[in-house]
Amino acid sequence: MADLTYEMILMLDPEAGDEQRDKIAADVKSKLDSRGEVLHEDNWGLRKMAYQIEKRESADYRFFKFNGGTDLLDDFDHSLKITDGVLRFRIFKTDVDSPVMVPPDTEQIMRRDEDDRGRGREGGRGSRRRFDEDSGGDRGSDRGSDRGSDRSSSGAAPAAAGAESE
Repeated sequence: MADLTYEMILMLDPEAGDEQRDKIAADVKSKLDSRGEVLHEDNWGLRKMAYQIEKRESADYRFFKFNGGTDLLDDFDHSLKITDGVLRFRIFKTDVDSPVMVPPDTEQIMRRDEDDRGRGREGGRGSRRRFDEDSGGDRGSDRGSDRGSDRSSSGAAPAAAGAESE
């Protein structure tokens, strides 16, 4: 089977030393060189993650675009899962002609998120209304409409009206 083109993103533990993170990236690159072909390599640096992984809020991102076989992917799947200092990794199959992935600008994303928080965004659900504010606790005006007429003709309503006039 012919080698296919892949992109890999390594998310390395920022609490591991710089030397350990660089060693992990160098080991990955040497495996790629020996059993495949590195097309592009990039260090995206320390970035805030969307959610915590192993109580970490940020990770050191490394990007590789490479050609390789499925045996190389199986090797990475095994070795990166047990390597200390790797929080997460993802490998994507891509077209040979696809452009190299460019990391998003985290400062711009964080400014946008802060702006959204400042406006009090409610998640697009609109304003919420409590049921007892508008309809006395009844959820639907067409549900049980004859119940409302029963209440007005009951003995309790005229007694209350009579008590007010006294």
